[in-house]
Amino acid sequence: MALQSQMEPKDRDSRFYYEPLLKPHPVGAMKPFSFLGKTQKVPMWVSSMTGGTKLARKINTNLARVCREFGMGMGLGSCRVILSDDTHFNDFNMRPVIGNELPLYANLGISQIEQSLKQNTFHEITELVNRLQADGLIIHVNPMQEWIQPEGDRLTIAPIETIKKCINKADFNVIVKEVGQGMGPESLRQLMRLPLAAIEFASFGGTNFAKIELMRSDLVSRELFEPFATIGEDAESMVGYVNSIASDEHEKVLCRQVIISGGIRNFLDGYFLISKLSLPAVYGQASAYLRHAKEDYDDLYRFVELQVKGYMLASSYLTIHK
Repeated sequence: MALQSQMEPKDRDSRFYYEPLLKPHPVGAMKPFSFLGKTQKVPMWVSSMTGGTKLARKINTNLARVCREFGMGMGLGSCRVILSDDTHFNDFNMRPVIGNELPLYANLGISQIEQSLKQNTFHEITELVNRLQADGLIIHVNPMQEWIQPEGDRLTIAPIETIKKCINKADFNVIVKEVGQGMGPESLRQLMRLPLAAIEFASFGGTNFAKIELMRSDLVSRELFEPFATIGEDAESMVGYVNSIASDEHEKVLCRQVIISGGIRNFLDGYFLISKLSLPAVYGQASAYLRHAKEDYDDLYRFVELQVKGYMLASSYLTIHK
C-alpha cells in the first residue's frame, strides 16, 4: 500500500493551505444558519432534477427525506407536468416528507412563465406553488436548451423582462437559475439588482442540457450546433463576477443569497467556492444525488453523511489561497 500511495507534486490540490495544528477534530453537528428565510443545518442544497421520469416519486421522496434528516434545502424538478393537471401531483408533493422547517421550491421554465403572462394564466403558477406548499418558485432560464431541443419553445421576450414581470405579480419568493451553462457577468448584474430570494448558478461543468438535446437531435443539427455545448461560465468564474458586482454596486444589489451549483464534484469544491464568495451561500448538486437517490435510501443517506463529515473536516483544517 505504501508503494501504491505515492503522489506527484502535480496531484496536489493547490486551492488550499493545509493547517493541521490549529483545531481539534470536529465533533457534533455543524452550526445552523439562516438561508432563504429558514434554518438549514448544513450548507448543501439538492438542485432541481427529475421533471417527469417514471422514477420521479421515488427519487423525490428519497431526496426530501434525506433533506429532512440532515437539514438541507431542495429544489424540485420542472413542475410543468402538474401545472394544470394533478395526475402526477404526488410525484412532486414533498412538503409532507421534508417538513415545514426547510426550504422547498417549485420549478418552472422561463418559457412557461412567458406564456402564462401572455395568456393571463399566471394564477395557475400561484396555485401550483400553493398546492405544493412551496416557499417559492425557481425559474430555470434555458434559451440554449430550448433552441437546440427538437420540440423546444421559442422565447419572444428577453428572459430578464419576463423575470421582472413575474416578480411584480408573484406573492411568493423567486429564485433564478440556469441549467448547466451558467451566466455571464451582465446577466448576473441584472439579476442581482432584482429582489430575488437567490440566484442559482447551474454553471458549466456538470450536466449540460444543450449536450443532452444534441444527443436527441438529428445528425445534421448535432454537427452544426455541437459547439454550443462548449459555451458557458464555470462556478469559480461566476463567484468572481458576483464578488465584483457586490463590491462595485453594493447599493444596487438586492439579491444577496446564492446557490453555487454546476460542476460541483465534492465537498471540497463546495467548501472552496463558498469560502471565496462574499455573499451567503450553499452549494448544490443534482446528478451526484441522483445516482444514489434512484437506488436504496441507505445508500443516499451514507453519501450525504460522508459529504457532511468531509465538509466539517475541510472547515477545520483548510483555508483557501486568496
